[in-house]
Amino acid sequence: MATQPVLSEITGKVWKVLCPVGALVGEEEPIMVIESMKMEIPVLSPCAGRVASLDVGEGDDVSEGQKVASVES
Repeated sequence: MATQPVLSEITGKVWKVLCPVGALVGEEEPIMVIESMKMEIPVLSPCAGRVASLDVGEGDDVSEGQKVASVES
């Protein structure tokens, strides 16, 4: 099985984690939501599979391009 990194597309704060580790996700399904400048931006799974890790939690600051999770396909 291959593990794909999930990267943040924006700088902001993790507002809500939608999928716990071990959850099954579809391609482009939201894993978490990042709040930036009063906008809520979903972070989408790059592939169908299982959430292998969450590298950040609710309330954490994230940078653009930062790895926030990984999905095992």
